[in-house]
Amino acid sequence: MEGLGRRVLVAAFDGWNDAGEAASSALALLREQGEYETVFSVDPELYFDYQYTRPHVALDADGQRFMKWPETTLMRPVTPTRGTQLWLLSGVEPARAWQAFAAEIVDVALREDITGIVALGSMMSDVPHTRPISVFAGSDSEVLRTSLDLERSTYEGPVGIMSVLAHVADAAGIPSASLWASVPHYVAGHTPSPKATLALLDRLEDITGAKVPRADLAAESTAWEESINAAAADDEEMTEYIRQLERTRDTWDSPEASGDAIAREFEQYLKRRGDGPSKPGRDDPRR
Repeated sequence: MEGLGRRVLVAAFDGWNDAGEAASSALALLREQGEYETVFSVDPELYFDYQYTRPHVALDADGQRFMKWPETTLMRPVTPTRGTQLWLLSGVEPARAWQAFAAEIVDVALREDITGIVALGSMMSDVPHTRPISVFAGSDSEVLRTSLDLERSTYEGPVGIMSVLAHVADAAGIPSASLWASVPHYVAGHTPSPKATLALLDRLEDITGAKVPRADLAAESTAWEESINAAAADDEEMTEYIRQLERTRDTWDSPEASGDAIAREFEQYLKRRGDGPSKPGRDDPRR
């Protein structure tokens, strides 16, 4: 597809960029539904703080104990396909040396002739779970914005590793786009969020032209929404809060809503957000 090309690297990281585990779950589903082989893994000693992201001990098929270390791995499809191929980059957000980390990943991407990068993320937002999950699709590349109908981010503030990776990739000549799903902040107890994962995969297919598997996400999304409805039914305050969010969302989606009005409302929303990444809405929708 014009813009991102035929070898598209899809990236998602656990941690700051992954509200409701929506982004990491999307990448995990792609990996489970396809056949991939590892091209490259970073040296965990260089980038991870083991007091923050601890290694795990596990048992193999023979009952032998082994250590599983934090990792970031780049994988390619085993079987070449006609059309767009999706390569995968998954792992844990590094604790240090972000510039070196991003440069190492982009060097491998250049070596493997990656033609475009799509970063998946999810953020906690003031949105209702009963409406379609909104996905912000943006790029700093004017070519991609024009060819794929993407938006340009005007956000200023702290960012995650995906923004750094996209910046380095763009500088190296690999165009990048980002997809951010908005996860209702009041559903923290209902993680993972399959409805947000499904929204990310739908948009990924739109901008890459690749056939993207969904597995049982539609049914899981329905069950997720019903479980939240059941919890809200016993809480009048929560029910009323959800109704307020629904009214706001419906106003935004109405034909009468002007672009300027929506922009003003979004700017007010940004100003209302907290300063720390753990607060609702802090995970940046605009990279």
